[in-house]
Amino acid sequence: MKERKAFLMRIDPALWAELEAWAQDELRSVNGQVEMILKQAVMKRKGSAEKASALIAEEVEAELGPVRE
Repeated sequence: MKERKAFLMRIDPALWAELEAWAQDELRSVNGQVEMILKQAVMKRKGSAEKASALIAEEVEAELGPVRE
């Protein structure tokens, strides 16, 4: 497993509830969901939307197994 940097974050309770629901919909932990959102944002900022989508698809397959068409 890749080494991870731990940090604390203060967050509005309403935003936390939204993130928690979103994460649950996508079968992730809130931490995993936040990390996915941040990775997408960084890739988008770098101008690589296709890479961001591919990265997310790889992570979903790693967590859930192959995605059926």
